[in-house]
Amino acid sequence: MNSCNLVATITGIACTLSNCLSEEELAILAAALTQLGDTIATILTNEEIRENCCNGSSEDFDLR
Repeated sequence: MNSCNLVATITGIACTLSNCLSEEELAILAAALTQLGDTIATILTNEEIRENCCNGSSEDFDLR
């Protein structure tokens, strides 16, 4: 899927949800999806750091 199709699809989903859910439901859904995205970004970043700095070690990255 190209970028324009992806954006259009996401916009369509958002518009459909906004017609089906209350403001309170939309707010919790938006917060949950933001948390999901942030958690995925954290996991991917941690994996990249481990691969680049720890020579691919499976040990957890230590922030100390």
